[in-house]
Amino acid sequence: MNEQTEAPRGETGAAATGERYARVSPAVELCFEERGGGSDPLVLLVMGLGLDLCWWRDAFFARLVTRGFRAVRFDNRDVGRSTHFTGPGVSGLQFLRRTSTPTYTLGDMADDAAGLIARLAPERGAHVVGTSMGSCIAQELAIRHPDRVRSLVSIMGRPGDGHTGKVAKRMLPEFLRVTPADPGRAVESLVKNFRRIGSVGRTADDDEDVRIAMRRSMERDQGDGTGSGRQLAAILAERDRTPDLRRLDLPVTDIDGLRDRVILPSGGRATADAIPKAHLVEVPGMGHDMPRWAWPLILGAIERNAARSE
Repeated sequence: MNEQTEAPRGETGAAATGERYARVSPAVELCFEERGGGSDPLVLLVMGLGLDLCWWRDAFFARLVTRGFRAVRFDNRDVGRSTHFTGPGVSGLQFLRRTSTPTYTLGDMADDAAGLIARLAPERGAHVVGTSMGSCIAQELAIRHPDRVRSLVSIMGRPGDGHTGKVAKRMLPEFLRVTPADPGRAVESLVKNFRRIGSVGRTADDDEDVRIAMRRSMERDQGDGTGSGRQLAAILAERDRTPDLRRLDLPVTDIDGLRDRVILPSGGRATADAIPKAHLVEVPGMGHDMPRWAWPLILGAIERNAARSE
């Protein structure tokens, strides 16, 4: 494991962009951004495979603050400006066979997030929201560190049982596509990818969100391009969380798109079935993305779920 070069910082540990850093374990430092009042309840946003904090769109992030939250988004290990690792990723054959030799686990990534909560809200904990891979990390976080999690919103997730929430066969090529080396072509390739995997009713604004996030991500990333492969290896090695989910005692809302073919909606149903008193929200027309038309629904669900913890 090797830690890569860090972003420039001031004396307070802030990056030149205003982003901040937290040492969450001897091996891992996370880059994060925080907005909102220090006394407001903390919402921790956990992003999915290979995507840094920029993919929690600025406008979505700001709307959490207007709803009375202290919002935090961060780079998972192996993306953006957080600690990068070395180790094997996943070959095409391994992906098709769903085998891997992980450098770390989703549980390790959950421990990272718990360390960040411990630094930012040691007494009160956080309302945790995860999407896609981030939802699996968020589930592990609630299981492994129940004292740190006040409520959980799992978006586009699954319980890891190996039967539900699988990738539809016609979507497998999306994971095997090679990203163009040219930055401009890479951006437009991802725009097309989101159109294929995403929701009905995506707009030009949604496409522009992808362009902005991708350009910022490319500027921020300090890895060598192999981090996503190690994250994917952790996903392929995920454990069945169902028995532990049954023991959760906190407010949980599960949100899934009925058009999602990257993590089929059966994953969300199985997650909600496993967790006592979980609320299941299935969204017609929503795919494996968070289009702007779905934001009011998602933001409202986060707010209502958090209120159940009071």
